Amino acid sequence: MSATDGGRFGGRVEVLDVARGVALLAMLVYHFTWDLEFFGYLPPGYAQVGGWRIFARSIAISFLVLVGVSLFLAHRGGVRWPAFGRRLAQVAAGALAISVATYAFTPQSFVFFGILHLIAVASVVGLLAIRLPFALNLAAAAALIALPLLFATSATDPRWLAWLGLSERPPLSNDFVPLVPWLAPVLIGIALAQIAGRLDLWARLRRLNGRFGAGRHLGTLGRHSLLFYLLHQPISIGLVAAFASVFPPDQTAAFDQSCRQTCLESRDEAFCRSYCGCVLGELKDRDLLQALLSGRLDEAQQQTVRRTVDQCSLQAEP
Repeated sequence: MSATDGGRFGGRVEVLDVARGVALLAMLVYHFTWDLEFFGYLPPGYAQVGGWRIFARSIAISFLVLVGVSLFLAHRGGVRWPAFGRRLAQVAAGALAISVATYAFTPQSFVFFGILHLIAVASVVGLLAIRLPFALNLAAAAALIALPLLFATSATDPRWLAWLGLSERPPLSNDFVPLVPWLAPVLIGIALAQIAGRLDLWARLRRLNGRFGAGRHLGTLGRHSLLFYLLHQPISIGLVAAFASVFPPDQTAAFDQSCRQTCLESRDEAFCRSYCGCVLGELKDRDLLQALLSGRLDEAQQQTVRRTVDQCSLQAEP
């Protein structure tokens, strides 16, 4: 989310601003899809599986790589402390605002360490990384990617430690981007910027400045990425909420579709029809369907849902 300029090394590289603008629009598409799911217009979990999951991760990776590139370009000749401090304070304030807002809206799954939180921490770590050889940064990135595949511990399951990324069961969150492995794309961005510097690619890319035609508007968007990030989701979710107040979704159908889709992966049609019908009826009778679909279940309600699932599973057996 940091600005892309060359500091004392030749000014902005507009192609990076344009790339960030494209990533922002992609993020808007994904979050709008998530909002439709949240309000029940799409089945539960729709935006977290399959192609949408890959899409979301690709967006996050692109942002974080650009963070690493921008950090290197801005501070490779020496840390510009006033500019760095201002930007870090803005990102940290944005991260805090996201945590407070999501806690008020979805307290059981609020964002305690999302992408802005990671960018704030990664920016500090990145100041050390830009002084290291590119090969060492790539090696560190590879280690960060591999580490959670090899090691996990329940000691870091609580929220105050889960941000490290080594938890066996991390807390539920609408946007969880832990340090491991997500610091890796930032280090990769720094390494790529270092390699590009050795090949004199930045001077060549600067010669493209002013040649993007209508694409320059994406560059303008990319230069205000933090503001866009903070504003787009409240606007998007507000529009969907307003639409839902006039044309409410059929959440019963969405839940039944999602339940059967998941069930049919391991059981036959007859079992899934009975099982999903049982779960849906019980949740409606207990007035838990809306809370489940919106992610607002407290611990006691989650236990009730688990008992309901177990009971209906037994009842649906031939």
